[in-house]
Amino acid sequence: MSIQVIVNNIPYLAKGFLVTLELAIISIILSFILGTLLGIAKLAKNPIISTLASVYIEIVRGTPLIMVVFWIFFLLPILLSKPIQPFTSAVAAFSIFTSAYIAEIVRAGIQSIPVGQIEAALSSGLSYWQTMRFIILPQATTKMIPPLVSQFISLFKDTSLAYIIGVMELTRRATIINNREFKSFEIFTFVAIIYFMICYSMSKYAKYLEKKRIV
Repeated sequence: MSIQVIVNNIPYLAKGFLVTLELAIISIILSFILGTLLGIAKLAKNPIISTLASVYIEIVRGTPLIMVVFWIFFLLPILLSKPIQPFTSAVAAFSIFTSAYIAEIVRAGIQSIPVGQIEAALSSGLSYWQTMRFIILPQATTKMIPPLVSQFISLFKDTSLAYIIGVMELTRRATIINNREFKSFEIFTFVAIIYFMICYSMSKYAKYLEKKRIV
């Protein structure tokens, strides 16, 4: 086993890691916003809103991520009548896919709060969305942290699928190096270690936040 191939390609892999990080951060933010809105919408009293949210969630959750990536990458340019960058397509696909899972986490978190608090807030004059924003979501956040972080970790690992549509992220760059150097074990072990370190750090930080909010 030789690590020289890793040393020689650190700058090249580092650029790929930055793309992976950027892809993950943007997708996490967008999926969290969309997922929160969907989770609230699914519990809305308006049957049209709740039904539309439920249909979206069920369709996306029942579709493999790789298919969502392909649909966005090949379908969006046709619908918009203009080319879409692979990075943009990947962000859209990851955000759409992950938001459906986050919506269910948010829904479960909201439903864990006693219904009486919602009724009290509504009777005091607050709107449904104000009730969620100021009363319910702050309390539900603590309970949602573990599953949310678990979903974000999955999203970070799933960014490796962006290589199939040409995004020059970490996995694609590692594949290019391997095709040239034929050092599969060294290269992909190194990449796996990077993914593990980031995911483990996210998990530890989530536990810290959870304990802090509980205390």
